[in-house]
Amino acid sequence: MQSAEDLIAPETIESDAKRVFDTLVGGGTAIIYLDVAYAILGRSEKSVRRIYEAKARSFSRPTGIVGCLQIHDAVHILDDRKKAIVRAITVDHKLPLSVIAPFKTDHPFLKTLDPFVMGNANKDGTLNLLINAGQLRDRIAVMSFESMTPLVGSSANVSLTGSKYRVQDIEPGLLAAADIVVDYGTSRYMNPEGRSSTMIDFRDFSIVRQGVCFDQIQAAMRVEFGVELRAKDEPQA
Repeated sequence: MQSAEDLIAPETIESDAKRVFDTLVGGGTAIIYLDVAYAILGRSEKSVRRIYEAKARSFSRPTGIVGCLQIHDAVHILDDRKKAIVRAITVDHKLPLSVIAPFKTDHPFLKTLDPFVMGNANKDGTLNLLINAGQLRDRIAVMSFESMTPLVGSSANVSLTGSKYRVQDIEPGLLAAADIVVDYGTSRYMNPEGRSSTMIDFRDFSIVRQGVCFDQIQAAMRVEFGVELRAKDEPQA
């Protein structure tokens, strides 16, 4: 399945990534294309509160850190086997995956994040990092890590209404909350169920959200690593 970004010139992606990054560093918000669905990003307390208000989202539901493999390797606390699983899914199989795992609270990358935003980005001692969600988001994440300037994000839709795969389908209130919108057309993994990324809690291999590419992710983990994913509330054997 081809990504819409395959039709975008690399220099355009680089330029758009820089414009988005500068907007976020300046305290603004951005809506961008992801292969899994459009997302809305922020960094400052003001921008995060603006995002939550526009989404009608409860603060009991955390944001994710805008991630990439480099950030995952540096920040998440996982053993070598679990990190090999993440790399197999996202690099070898080239699939998007939201990795939920414990993290290094004292890592310099996270120290520059506003305390309110950091408090809202972690849950039960874990951070959620979406990896391999598209070229634009990956480039923004790398810029973020290189400058030790973490960013946060959420899906660009009103809460509980399903993911949005085209800019024209995003609710007007969400679009109005964004200082910049990057429209690359239809998200690669558009689906009628309104699903976004698959989320796995790597502490116990439980399914937090069964999203796009779930069957391929589940099969790879089972066949290559002998891992059986389980329902979130299912007791461990």
